[in-house]
Amino acid sequence: MATAARDPTPALRLDRGVTKDDVISIGQLAARTGIAVSALRFYEDKGLIRSVRTNGNQRRFLRSDIRRVSFVLLAQRLGLSLTEIEEQLAALPKGRTPSALDWRQVSQRMRIAIDEKIRLLTRTRAKLDDCIGCGCLSLDKCQLINKGDRMGRAGAGPRMVLD
Repeated sequence: MATAARDPTPALRLDRGVTKDDVISIGQLAARTGIAVSALRFYEDKGLIRSVRTNGNQRRFLRSDIRRVSFVLLAQRLGLSLTEIEEQLAALPKGRTPSALDWRQVSQRMRIAIDEKIRLLTRTRAKLDDCIGCGCLSLDKCQLINKGDRMGRAGAGPRMVLD
């Protein structure tokens, strides 16, 4: 008889100090965060959230996972990749509600990435109506700003925005 493959990080059991008041169902988490149940299962598969199991083997999530899912949503809207989000959430404790200090540390690391994205967006916005330094020579201003495609010698892409 074949045995089922074992998850290397199995779900926690509800009886390990987690009470029924500490957890919500996947449906409740979906309703509270506005995320589809299938997306929550995907987040669980990626390790962004982790379920606990009742004695009847029903999947439950810690109430604090509402904040984790909200963090994922915001980080995605800010343009962070799933890998970047995973790296940040990996620093949070597993199996307990993260403290204010835990979230502050994530916030400080995220601030660096967010500030860089803000700088890029600001530079891009400023250049969109002007030359973005791509070396295309297709605009009248390119002959003035990028005569002889000198930006092309600095590398590919929109050099005046990226540098």
